[in-house]
Amino acid sequence: MGKFNFIKTEIPEVQVIEPTVFGDDRGYFMETYQIDDFAAAGIDKPFVQDNQSRSTKGVLRGLHFQKNHTQGKLVRVTLGEVFDVAVDCRPHSATFGKWVGVTLSAENKKMLYIPEGFAHGFVVLSDVAEFCYKCTDVYDPTSEGGIPYDDPTVNVQWPDCGCEHKTSAKDKEHTPFAEQKFEFFEKY
Repeated sequence: MGKFNFIKTEIPEVQVIEPTVFGDDRGYFMETYQIDDFAAAGIDKPFVQDNQSRSTKGVLRGLHFQKNHTQGKLVRVTLGEVFDVAVDCRPHSATFGKWVGVTLSAENKKMLYIPEGFAHGFVVLSDVAEFCYKCTDVYDPTSEGGIPYDDPTVNVQWPDCGCEHKTSAKDKEHTPFAEQKFEFFEKY
C-alpha cells in the first residue's frame, strides 16, 4: 500500500482517504496530505485555508456551503469522533440530492474529501471532538448558504449521539433543499 488508500464512495467524487500510519510503542507518524498523491487520485485543487473547530457531544454543524468562493474540503478528526456528511448540490449531477456519510475519528484516522458543489456537515459522537479541514477557497461570510440538517428531501440518517442535537440559530434558518435552485453550482 502507498502512503494513502483512496476509496470512492457512492458519490464517486467524494472520497474516503486512509493514510498509512507508521507506529510503535513511542507513538505514530502519518502524512495527511501530499500534493502528487492526491492529484493522482483526482484531488488536484490547491488548498488555500486551514480551519479547526472543537465541539462537544451532540453539536451538529451544517449542512453548509458557499455560493461564491465555493470550497472543496479535506476533513479529518484529531480528537474524538464525528459522523461527517456530504450532500451533492450540483444541479446537473446524476447524484444530485444524494448524501454520503462516514465516521471520522482520531482512532481510525480516516479523512474525507468533499469537492466543490457539495453541502457539508457533521455531528459529534464523542464527549468532545476536534475537527480539522483544508479548503480550496477562502471563507466568505457574504456567500454562506446551507440546507437544514433535518431536511426531508435529503433525509440524512444522522446516527444517535445519545443526546439532543445542538445547532446554531443560523443553521435552523436554512432554506429547504427542494426550494433552492443551486444555480451557483451549475459549473461543477
